[in-house]
Amino acid sequence: MKKTLLAAAALLAVGAVQADTLSKIKETGTVTMGVRESSGLSYTLGDGKYVGYHVDVCQKVLSDIRKKLGLSSLTIKYQPVTSQNRIPLVQNGTVDIECGSTTNNVARQKDVAFAVTTYVEEVRIAVKADSGITSIGQLTGKTVATTTGTTSVQTLRKHERANGVDFKEVYGKDHADSFLLLESGRADAFVMDGSILAKNIATSKNPKGFKIVGEVLSVEPIAIMLRKDDAAFKAAVDESIKAQIKSGDLAKTYDKWFLQPIPPTNTTIGMPLNAATKAAWATPNDKPMEEYAKR
Repeated sequence: MKKTLLAAAALLAVGAVQADTLSKIKETGTVTMGVRESSGLSYTLGDGKYVGYHVDVCQKVLSDIRKKLGLSSLTIKYQPVTSQNRIPLVQNGTVDIECGSTTNNVARQKDVAFAVTTYVEEVRIAVKADSGITSIGQLTGKTVATTTGTTSVQTLRKHERANGVDFKEVYGKDHADSFLLLESGRADAFVMDGSILAKNIATSKNPKGFKIVGEVLSVEPIAIMLRKDDAAFKAAVDESIKAQIKSGDLAKTYDKWFLQPIPPTNTTIGMPLNAATKAAWATPNDKPMEEYAKR
């Protein structure tokens, strides 16, 4: 019995150390950032280089944390994550701060924590410009692509049930794969976050060959994901984001990635800041998407 209690105490101690991300960063001088390879807010240029709105936001957050901890330098390790593995990799300590395009919802809050909202997304439909499709109601008998492990899968099924639209679903392993399904003609539409659709269209071989159409299918707060039960680290991340909002830096970062030419093609996405994101910045919060649905 005594050995069992000691073992349990040891496990609790290990959990406590793992949860104390600030101490871990201070002791090692390193931090691991979860990044995406083809998201609208975080993507790769190849050769281990990751860029995007959320990558910039997180780099600023980590710079502020470095100063807060009194470190002269901080090494950032970049860990690519997918829609399927991002939550487990945060939970098991592989990733300290996930800077992709993750929706904050009630189900996920049971497993991880979220910083204050940095962007409010609108789920839309991307189609080929000459398809004639302008709404979800026209998808009957069509093939619709979305990405495995995303909230858009649930959104798609909800609209299918509610509107009696009968379509075939196909799934890409990541956003680039889903867009390829549309681009190659294997899917008639791609349902996903508007920023992801816009980025993939803007950086495609033929941006004019695609368009975003139809009604807004879902409004979702996007936030930086953190380990659960690490209040000190969440407070430090939130403090930096709120400071970026107050100084105007967050708006400048948004402008850089959505209203100016972006790499690698120097194409402009052209998505002005929406009203929902402005409201989230005006009163910073970590409310899940279910709270938005009540409005």
